Amino acid sequence: MKNILVTGGAGFIGSNFVHLMLGKYDDINIIVFDKLTYAGNQDNLIPVEKNPRYHFYQGDICHPDEVDRVMQRFEIDTIVNFAAETHVDRSLMEPGGFIQTDVYGTYVLLEAAKKYGIERYHQISTDEVYGAVLEGRSKETDQLHTRSPYSAAKAGGDLMCLAYYTSFNMPITITRGSNNIGPYQYPEKAVPLFVTNAIDNKPLPLYGDGLQMRDYQYVQDHCEGIDVVLRKGQPGEIYNLGTGVETTNLEMTHAILRLLNKPESLIQPITDRPGHDRRYALDCSKVQALGWRSAHNFEQAIEATVKWYVDNEWWWRKIKSGDRYQEYYQKQYAGREINK
Repeated sequence: MKNILVTGGAGFIGSNFVHLMLGKYDDINIIVFDKLTYAGNQDNLIPVEKNPRYHFYQGDICHPDEVDRVMQRFEIDTIVNFAAETHVDRSLMEPGGFIQTDVYGTYVLLEAAKKYGIERYHQISTDEVYGAVLEGRSKETDQLHTRSPYSAAKAGGDLMCLAYYTSFNMPITITRGSNNIGPYQYPEKAVPLFVTNAIDNKPLPLYGDGLQMRDYQYVQDHCEGIDVVLRKGQPGEIYNLGTGVETTNLEMTHAILRLLNKPESLIQPITDRPGHDRRYALDCSKVQALGWRSAHNFEQAIEATVKWYVDNEWWWRKIKSGDRYQEYYQKQYAGREINK
């Protein structure tokens, strides 16, 4: 693997993966291919922009001609696909874009991978494809039970990848990660939204009773796991990536307020979103057999995350002050308050 195409590399997890790979290896080139939607941000790549082994190409994975040009120009031998619409709330508002990017875009990349006979294609997926897991832990062989347009679109991309492995013997691996937190996460997701709202003494819009359970993993740990699977994983296989420890959203909220020394009165319960999965939990024994384990527990991950947003107001303030963000925020949360 010498010339790695990282689609969606200007997004949250993708940019952290780019930082990791360029810092960890001195014999690879990273080509970021990103459409630069609202969540794609070249500021995320400032730490590597002067690295001679980093290249940026603006493009859309749904456009075969653009994908073909970048494959030829940089002699791509590996694709790691982070490009996706990812926010469940937005998928409830506008499902079509999720199907287009997460399913059709995956198909376009798979066709390019087949055409050029690349060494490895890796698909970034999510634990949400398993649906709510009230007891036990999801294994990679479990039946998929998608409950939102987002998770359905991601499952569609996964199944397309597995079909290309079976039909065309393509060297495909898939990872399904739990909820990521850390630097550069667009502040529509719960943790960066709550941190930045709390810094400004604004209400934290918590869905329902806040007892939904999530496995919050530090984004750098997730990226390390992706790298392990990319190099050691078996083609045609899926690997879960998570800490194996669940935390309620209410506990997460309290942790943020405690770290920022803010009052719990900032918590504002709001009506729950439709089809909100109560619990996700992953069995990660398969990837652990390859030598990977999450290095941060929840307390370490949330502390590092909060510190980053405190130290990097330059990054998130210009996002949250923009008209597009403000319009989304009002559309999503206005009028949903529940009396405490």
